[in-house]
Order: sequence, then structure tokens, then C-alpha cells
Amino acid sequence: MKKIFFPVLFLILMLFPVSAENIRIAAMRGPTAMGLCGLMQKAEDGPVNGNSYEFTLEGSPDAVVPLVVRGDVDIAAIPANLASVLYRRTEGKVQALAINTLGVLYIAERGESVHSIEDLRGRTIYSAGKGATPEYALEYVLSANGLEAGRDVFIEWKSEHAECVAALRSNKEAVAMLPQPFASTAVLSDPSIRIALDLNQLWLDSAGLGLITGVTILSREFAENHKDAVDAFLSDYAQSVDFVNNDPAAPAVIASYGIVPEKAAEAAIPYCNIVMIDGEEMRKALSFYLSVLEVQNPQSVGGSAPLEDFYFIQ
Repeated sequence: MKKIFFPVLFLILMLFPVSAENIRIAAMRGPTAMGLCGLMQKAEDGPVNGNSYEFTLEGSPDAVVPLVVRGDVDIAAIPANLASVLYRRTEGKVQALAINTLGVLYIAERGESVHSIEDLRGRTIYSAGKGATPEYALEYVLSANGLEAGRDVFIEWKSEHAECVAALRSNKEAVAMLPQPFASTAVLSDPSIRIALDLNQLWLDSAGLGLITGVTILSREFAENHKDAVDAFLSDYAQSVDFVNNDPAAPAVIASYGIVPEKAAEAAIPYCNIVMIDGEEMRKALSFYLSVLEVQNPQSVGGSAPLEDFYFIQ
């Protein structure tokens, strides 16, 4: 009986191979998608670690939200506060899987006048992102250092980062807050522009925990039904982040997916703080960050910070 069973079993497996778990992932073009590029490249050749992947890259959070709400994706890389908003909007159907990007916000200027947060006193900062992470992060850092927006420091909000760069070029006294890769791109295009302050470091100095820009969320239903696939993804994701941060080929791969041009990617990667932080370390840092936003503006996190079941802990 055994002599027949094993050859037959082998034949069955050859004819009907076990299919890989398919995972649908959405990400925004920029640092949140850059960290996935190593995995995206591997997935082009077929299943990776037992998973096959479908990637959707979008230009704005507004394009990713309906995909998550409708359940069209299993995993999404999005702004940190939006993860909390979607947790509330979907009544807990999504969980935070990992932090994918720490601070990507930088203060840039033309010249050498800004070397500390105190040097911003009396200055006007041009920035995009009112009502989102840039506003809340900047106001927290200013307040923690004894500066009040609207009194000690003035903020002029623009609709696009390009307008902030234009302000830098036209006014030698201008100061702009720019995210990566826009900050590095501005420096490449105009050598008189320099990165003066790192908002992530300023936040870390004030709060003791890093500023969080991007979070990777996943469907609670998917997590409950496909634990092995989630574990494999986390392992693959960590390898992808390592590739992006350390492999000289990474900028070309990032450019091949239309995220940012190769030279801009090469210049920006050291400043993008691309990470893969999961588990208890993720919960501690993210819960603190969202609690800060909740104090500043409850609507920025969906009305209130998420409950403990928001955090996917293995």
C-alpha cells in the first residue's frame, strides 16, 4: 500500500500544486511605498515565501481609503493618523501591523541662519499639509520648545509642496517644511537650499519616541484567517526595507516603479527613515503618537485614539 501511496501523492502534488496565498497591497507613492520595492521586485518572479502579491500604488490617501473600506486590499501603507481614522470608520475591521516610516519632515532654508528650533522665532514657515501630520507634528515640536504658532512662529499653509519650494527660491528669508523626497529633490535642483532641521529628531528629543509618518495596516479578517501568510509577509517586508536602506541598486528599483526618479531616491533614502517596526515596540510608539494627535485635534484620529485591539501583536 505504501509503495503505491507515495508515488501517487507525488503525482497529485505535481498536477495540482498548493497555491500561494494571494495578498493585495496598496501603498502611496513616496517613502511608504519605497520600503516595499524590494518585495515588489521579488514578487515579479512569482510567489515569495509562500505568498503571491498584487500591488497598487496611488498618489494620495484619498485614493487608498475606498480600497480599504470596500475590502479591495488586504494590506495598505498609509499615513499614521489615517490608520486610526480607518479603524474608527470601519468599526475596527483594520489593525495596525507595523510602522513603516518614521519622520520624513525637514526644515529647509537658503543660507545658514537656522541651526536650532529657537532660530525659527519670528520666522514664517511655508508648508503643505494643514490638517494632517505636518501641522500636528510642527505644532507639537514648537510647543515643546516654548514657541507658539501664530505668535512666535508664523506658518503659511500651501496646497502643494512645490509652492513651498518656490517660496524658498524667491525669498532668501523663507523657511519651508518639506517631506522627503521633496526636501532632497529641492536641494538637488538648487544647491543654495539646505536641510537645516530634522523634525523627527526634534520630536524624539521632546517626546522620547520617534515621530511616525507611515503605518502598514491589514484587514482584521485576513489576519485571523491567514496568520502564516501575515508572518511570511512581515519577514519579507523586513528584508525589503533592508534592501531599500542598504543596497546600491535600490534607487533604480524605486524609479522603475515610478515612485521617484533614481537620483532623487538616492539622495532621499538616508533621510526617509524607512523602517519595519512591529509588535510591542510598534504599539508603544504608535499609541503615544496617536494620543498626542488626539489632544491636538480628536478628528485627526477619527474622534478618539484606537483601543488596544487596533494593534496587531503576534
